[in-house]
Amino acid sequence: MKRYLPPYLLSGPAVIIFVIMLAVPMIMTFMLSFKSFSFYTGITPDYGWHNYLEVVTDSYFHEIFFRTYAISIGVTLLCALIGAPEAYILNRMTKAWRSMCLLAILGPLLISVIVRTLGWALLIGNNGVINDALLLLGVIDEPLRMMYTTQAIVVALVHVLVPFMVLSVWTTLQKLDPQVENASMSLGASHFTTMYRVVLPQIMPGILAGSLIVFALTASAFATPSILGGRALKVVATTAYDEYLNTLNWPLGAAIATILLIANIVVVMSYNKYVEHKYAAVFD
Repeated sequence: MKRYLPPYLLSGPAVIIFVIMLAVPMIMTFMLSFKSFSFYTGITPDYGWHNYLEVVTDSYFHEIFFRTYAISIGVTLLCALIGAPEAYILNRMTKAWRSMCLLAILGPLLISVIVRTLGWALLIGNNGVINDALLLLGVIDEPLRMMYTTQAIVVALVHVLVPFMVLSVWTTLQKLDPQVENASMSLGASHFTTMYRVVLPQIMPGILAGSLIVFALTASAFATPSILGGRALKVVATTAYDEYLNTLNWPLGAAIATILLIANIVVVMSYNKYVEHKYAAVFD
């Protein structure tokens, strides 16, 4: 057997599963997005760009895409602000405390997304725990409107996506020699200067990797925006879902899903290139 064959034979089953489970449905969705739909005849094999033109030219879809990416950017920034310091503290802990804190950090990932989101609904609803407690203490006179808001979606998504940021930054911090920080401070640098000039440049790859993961997961999130955002506060994923199951306009839903995928790829790749350029320009 030739030397170059074993790697291909070993990776072959995974490639086949990937093609069957992911590539084929994506290609079928892409082909479906070019078909037409009528409420009288259903899906018709009239191929064209009309579904994409409808999404691109309709201000209704512009608002939905803007809301989706505004939420994604906000969640990414909050996860970076919370996750990076949390990972730094985690890296300085003893093994026993680190194990306990890791379990607490990874806790949200061990719970079903539906159960977790319904838990948030019980907390922030008009008759939820927070409003009932504030009313009982006399802090407010009427329930605060927290459900069906953008803020509710952001908080719930940050709650579950912070672990991805923490793990990404923590992995980078494990390669950082603590003596480098001690050397910096022994030469007269303050804690802030050491963090900004020594630690931050070295953990930037971890922050970048975590940001890409958080942004991609937020932009494609469905369950949390659907439950906490309601019917009026739609994002792209819930809009595609509605087109598929409510209006039965599968071609338009496929076009929305395809545009979301392409937009995510473009945004992530552009962000990656931009940050790499800034990273090299500032910290070299």
